[in-house]
Amino acid sequence: MRDPATLSDMAELRAEIDRIDRELSAVLAHRARVISRAAELKADNGWPARIDTRVDEVVANARANAARDGWDPDLAQYIWTELVEWSIRREQTALGRE
Repeated sequence: MRDPATLSDMAELRAEIDRIDRELSAVLAHRARVISRAAELKADNGWPARIDTRVDEVVANARANAARDGWDPDLAQYIWTELVEWSIRREQTALGRE
């Protein structure tokens, strides 16, 4: 990652944002594949898509990570809550429990 202070103009800044967005997309795609595997394991074990203690843990981790990394924990909570809910819907579909 480039230090934002080294970005001398808007073209460089936008290029860095675009690069970061590509990395975020790749990481989110990998997370989605991991969620698909989680659905397979849950099916094998008869587990539900939603496990509330795990949902709470993931969102709490997101808040803590944001605070540690110096960005807004409330925004992290919002993003991860949406991400987790999407993941649960994906698992429910895979489990045939829509």
